[in-house]
Amino acid sequence: MKKFLMAATLGTATSILVTTQFAGPLIAQEAEKKSTVYEQLDLFGDIFERIRAQYVEDVDEADLIEAAINGMLTSLDPHSSYLPPKDFDDMRTQTSGEFGGLGIEVTQEDGYVKVVSPMDGTPADEAGMESGDFITSVDGTSLLGLTLEDAVEMMRGPVGSEILLTVVREGVDEPFEVSIVRDTIKLTAVRSRIEGDSVVLRVTTFNRQTFPNLKEGLAEQIKEAGGEDKVNGIVLDLRNNPGGLLTQAIAVSDAFLDKGEIVSTRGRNPRDSERYNATEGDLSNGKPIVVLINGGSASASEIVAGALQDHRRAVVVGEKSFGKGSVQTVVPVRGDGAMRLTTSRYYTPSGRSIQALGVSPDIIVVQPPRQPAEEETEEETKRNSRSEADLRGSLSNNDSISEDERTLLEAERTKAEEVAKLRKQDYQLAYALDVLKGLSALAPADK
Repeated sequence: MKKFLMAATLGTATSILVTTQFAGPLIAQEAEKKSTVYEQLDLFGDIFERIRAQYVEDVDEADLIEAAINGMLTSLDPHSSYLPPKDFDDMRTQTSGEFGGLGIEVTQEDGYVKVVSPMDGTPADEAGMESGDFITSVDGTSLLGLTLEDAVEMMRGPVGSEILLTVVREGVDEPFEVSIVRDTIKLTAVRSRIEGDSVVLRVTTFNRQTFPNLKEGLAEQIKEAGGEDKVNGIVLDLRNNPGGLLTQAIAVSDAFLDKGEIVSTRGRNPRDSERYNATEGDLSNGKPIVVLINGGSASASEIVAGALQDHRRAVVVGEKSFGKGSVQTVVPVRGDGAMRLTTSRYYTPSGRSIQALGVSPDIIVVQPPRQPAEEETEEETKRNSRSEADLRGSLSNNDSISEDERTLLEAERTKAEEVAKLRKQDYQLAYALDVLKGLSALAPADK
């Protein structure tokens, strides 16, 4: 019994000794860390008071605090920031689908504002702004050294007012100026149409309207084409789409997937990781899909392209995407403002991180610069389109095909000619349509 008590006592003493040896330094480190933090906060308070008392002009204390908060957030990454009440309201309006401004999504690089993408049909788009453009000044005032929020604030203004942007573009030797008239931006999240035998779904943004617009537009175009059997596939055009709501990216991906992972998000704490899976049901019933992307396709666009690519559900065509693979959480804070904070990275189903890498297309197709149209004389057109039928004494095939078959052949030739014309206007889209035509030609015939 004495031996037992001695062993127990020794065990307890040992455990106390071990706890003291390991916990003591940890507690000391934590206390030292807190002490350092409080010293830094005291330093901030000293500087704040010195500015209030001795700066050459009176300063607004609230503005100083707001600038300090925003500086703390923007030092983390280009996408974290403080949203004052007005900016928070503007952001909520934008995700609903209507807001005022120029119609460009921007980020910051090397101290300048970089255009992620101009939005379809907006003043910036109509003025010729392109993905990758750098905006160096606004109305003659340099943006160098300003935060992204301050630069964006300079570009805001009343609807109908004019703004002059100085732009630096790769491949152009000198900076040039672009004049834009501000307007109310009403985004149509998805525009749908028929090109040849294909449905083209042009997704411009991921807001609350995106999935409902896509579902409705696809159904309308299939009906207009005369049913699913008249459609050879879908082009999902995500070019110059700057992203938006994660929930809508998941919904759009799920629209064409029956099962499997769509995207996963991983935060600082492993317990905060999330995985989003597809549910049964494919709006296209397995029709071939081509996804179009370019350097202006970012965030939610990359989630969709990456998911469909990893599941081999779509062929991705175009140019490497922007490479924004992080998720921002908007947290309301006191004073009716909000904090936009990067809380996780997202990964495609195969585990790829898109951050700074982007989505690489299966087929790289670069959009050539627009060339002025050259008029072709009627004689040149006729000479360039000579065929067997134009030869004197050539045999006809009037006795080998019926009138209905001839009409069908002519209709198919007309569609092919329309796609050929499209190459001069939008080479990437025409290429995507050709890919769909090839995929449908390889599909097994219905029994």
